[in-house]
Amino acid sequence: MGHLYTATIRWERGEAVFTDGRYPRAHRLVFDGLEVPGSSAPASVRVPLSREDALDPEEAIVGALSSCHMLFFLDFARRGGFRVDSYTDPAVGEMGPNAAGKLFLARITLNPAVVFSGETVPSAEDYAALHHHAHEECYVAHTLRSDVILNPTFSAI
Repeated sequence: MGHLYTATIRWERGEAVFTDGRYPRAHRLVFDGLEVPGSSAPASVRVPLSREDALDPEEAIVGALSSCHMLFFLDFARRGGFRVDSYTDPAVGEMGPNAAGKLFLARITLNPAVVFSGETVPSAEDYAALHHHAHEECYVAHTLRSDVILNPTFSAI
């Protein structure tokens, strides 16, 4: 087996009855000592039983894919001699039914906007190839069954 990654989830019922279905979905996710508030998505369980200001599992998957893609992209850009000044990706996950009619993250669209500077900036073809290579190597992308759409834009200073 390869590398191991851990996450600890902490949830408590508190004063809720629980058996009536009106229990809080808010919980804590712990990654390497960092605690992040978690909850079901308000689209799945309405506020106040969920929290809008907390990370939901669907957002976590979208963020994990976007982060993984970016980290590979940055490394490949560096190896190609390109200097990246910023990388922003307002990624979007869309739910849809699978063949059995169950909801899943059917499509995740990455919208990376990258700003380059320096004497050597990538051509449009180089830029597309960097994103293609990043997608091909991204561990999270290998894990998902969702369609992953790339809509990259870039700027050079």
